Amino acid sequence: MPPRIAIPMPHSANREYSERAIVQYERAVEQAGGEPARVPLDQTPAEVMKVIERCDAVLLPGSSADVDPAKFGAPRSAHTAAADPRRDTVDELLLQDAYNMRKPILGICYGLQSLNVYRTGSLIQHIPDFLPEELRTKVNHEAGKKVVVAHTVEIAPDSKLAEILCGDSRQSPSGQANLATDSCAPNEGYSSEAAAERRQNAAHGVSRGSVASSGQAPVGRKNNLAISVNSSHHQSADVTGDGLRISARCPDDGIIEALEGTAPGHFVLAVQWHPERSVDQDEPSRAIFRALVNAAEERHKELAGEFESVK
Repeated sequence: MPPRIAIPMPHSANREYSERAIVQYERAVEQAGGEPARVPLDQTPAEVMKVIERCDAVLLPGSSADVDPAKFGAPRSAHTAAADPRRDTVDELLLQDAYNMRKPILGICYGLQSLNVYRTGSLIQHIPDFLPEELRTKVNHEAGKKVVVAHTVEIAPDSKLAEILCGDSRQSPSGQANLATDSCAPNEGYSSEAAAERRQNAAHGVSRGSVASSGQAPVGRKNNLAISVNSSHHQSADVTGDGLRISARCPDDGIIEALEGTAPGHFVLAVQWHPERSVDQDEPSRAIFRALVNAAEERHKELAGEFESVK
């Protein structure tokens, strides 16, 4: 029996969008060998939990909503879309169960933002307002389906994401991905020291989410992996949440493009782009969903063994 992947409906009010969007995530999960399980947004928490309990992993999809900035203590930007409280409630139930039971988590676009805020992180509410003027037009993060490729993403070579895309050898994956260099040594641009500095800046009210906040364009970093991605977002992670670390950035403006969990043995990954749109075109997108499904299968076996041992 394939592992069941819980996917909340993307939006509680915009049903046309939700029905159109969710089939892409479901298809990507099925191609990777999983069984998608829709989680409705119009049920009670008890009813939602009955669905969640039968699932082995969580996929948080994109949404046309934005996370309520009150959740991370920020005033609302004029560009911030209305929140979706029902989606927020279901996401929180899914994440609570996933962290309690160590079920695998994959967040995509809004899903990354939801995960980061759940873990007490914060968001940049509108990327163009955050960036220095000279960087605002370098990348269109909201390009969406108007283009096949919106921009490139640089991935830290010592990250779980790099392992997913390249394997332990960190060799170049097929499709659109390529190695920026033959070497894959850890890069200080993604270090824990850099994260600590960002948190210290946050405590003093300094803009901190992007290396572009210095007013200078990021320099291409040695030893990073680069892939081309499609994206449809105007927000991004700022301060990273507890137990998360940055695993990818946009090299042109420094915007955070991927987060991953730091706890050993718990698969937690979130990407700001939309791999579900390109599973037919490139191997890196397929690899992300395979990694989720494989982790779900492993966790299912572990949980089955744990339950069996207490009988």
